Amino acid sequence: MRLKDKRAIVTGAGQGLGNAIAERLLTEGCRVVISDVQPELLKTATDIFQVQFDRKAIINLKCDVTRESEVEHLVDTAERKLGGLDIFVANAGILISGALTEFQAADWRKVIEVNLVGQMLCMKHALRRMRETGGGSYVQVNSKSGKKGSYKNSAYAASKFGAIGLLQSAALELAEFGVRVNAVCPGNLLDSPLWKNSLFEQYAANQGLSVEEVRRKYVEQVPMKRPCTYEDVCNVIVFLASEESAYMTGQAINVTGGQEMR
Repeated sequence: MRLKDKRAIVTGAGQGLGNAIAERLLTEGCRVVISDVQPELLKTATDIFQVQFDRKAIINLKCDVTRESEVEHLVDTAERKLGGLDIFVANAGILISGALTEFQAADWRKVIEVNLVGQMLCMKHALRRMRETGGGSYVQVNSKSGKKGSYKNSAYAASKFGAIGLLQSAALELAEFGVRVNAVCPGNLLDSPLWKNSLFEQYAANQGLSVEEVRRKYVEQVPMKRPCTYEDVCNVIVFLASEESAYMTGQAINVTGGQEMR
């Protein structure tokens, strides 16, 4: 239990990667506030976790990361109920793909609002609390698309590139206060709900391929010849959240099977 008695928030924890992150932090001994914009997913996740773990270890709170009042309420509530805040995992995000020349401005703004403005709001309130209490670890869930352009995925890539600039700037501001700000950049989580329920069909339509061809294409791009898994990502998040990474800040760590090395 590498994070025993640490106090954490995980956004976008109702399903998928965020849910897996919350479960891993609970397994590592954290008390966790899970949040999501979809209350029905949040309730289901909480019910499952309360069977697996001590009920006192898990709290849920609906939060739309694009609304500053809700983010502030999330951080305030977590700090009050947990007695402090040691770890914030900013996982909430969305992806809308499409050709740049056909992209709707409203969709572009929506991606930027969630993935970049939402990150800023979470940082603003979480890092302020951590600075006041003398330390903490903020972990941003980014993407390999934050390191290089992504075909017919410009809004997402732009938001993730921006989020790395944001975290590096925050890391410089908070380093002297013992607050660390890092990111994990996963490869393609091909077995996640996001891919199965949305991305395979979006990319198949955008690229003129079948769903099976899209999956094969993305696996073949990886030197290790397998998709990224939740466990791969959670292993690095636990490291970044722990004191084992005490001399690291401003880093965006690739978890891509060798697909991205910068």
